[in-house]
Amino acid sequence: MTSLRKRMLEDLRLRNLSEQTTRLYIGSVKRFSQYFGRPPEQLGPEQIREFLLHLVDDRKSTPSTIQLYRSALRFLYVTTLKRSWFEDNVARIKQRPKLPTVLSAEDITRILDGTRNLKHWTIFATFYATGLRCSELRHLKVKDIDSQRMLIHVRHGKGRIPRDIGLSPVLLERLRTYWRWLKPKDWLFPSKQHPDRPLNDKTIRVTCHKAAERAGVTKHVSPHVFRHSCATHLLEAGADLRSIQVLLGHADIQTTARYLRVSTAHLQSIASPFDALQLKLIPDADDKRQR
Repeated sequence: MTSLRKRMLEDLRLRNLSEQTTRLYIGSVKRFSQYFGRPPEQLGPEQIREFLLHLVDDRKSTPSTIQLYRSALRFLYVTTLKRSWFEDNVARIKQRPKLPTVLSAEDITRILDGTRNLKHWTIFATFYATGLRCSELRHLKVKDIDSQRMLIHVRHGKGRIPRDIGLSPVLLERLRTYWRWLKPKDWLFPSKQHPDRPLNDKTIRVTCHKAAERAGVTKHVSPHVFRHSCATHLLEAGADLRSIQVLLGHADIQTTARYLRVSTAHLQSIASPFDALQLKLIPDADDKRQR
């Protein structure tokens, strides 16, 4: 490990950033350095500009991916290397907001009914019932299921912020069935190869995708799609935005408000001003005067 990599890792730890953010930042800086074949200390704003353009033009990367690289390089040069030129010399990435992908209740049912592996079934059900992020579900422990108070303790929320969320009685019964079958001792969803570790992030994502394919769901399904679906369906069932914000662990309610843009019930409840116009009836289509 180089001294710069070690120092950046220490800076990431000091700021209490998540394991996933740390892994992504370190990997992004590594790929930036490999692209030029030189250590980052010897590179500057012109090389960053060239690399970001390479991502846009050659790799056809999405704006969110490019923003990830920019954020990683900003952390390296501003926080670790104390370079003051970054913000003035590296263009900001404009991201266009996208509508979240939402499954219907029928899609969720088809995925669950088509899943024969009990562990996978319980993972999908927990995602949909709780709206947890993938990293939050991975780090659930058996002791985090509080059946006495009907709560789930989320100890590894985004930004390392813990929270408690309600535990569905129906989900609790399913979790008990799963526990009696597998009897996990520490992690609720342990790795098959390494029971002392939580299930791998990539494994969960691939499992979600394959389960959707088997069920004939054409949308690309990831753990976050279950989360989007949970939030949207709660909103359509009458839950208020503030409650959904707490459940999902959003720092800003504006992040939660985006589900208003995909909630069918809310969209259909908004009357068009066209409906209030007093219009004459359109003559019957059989009227020969109409062309």
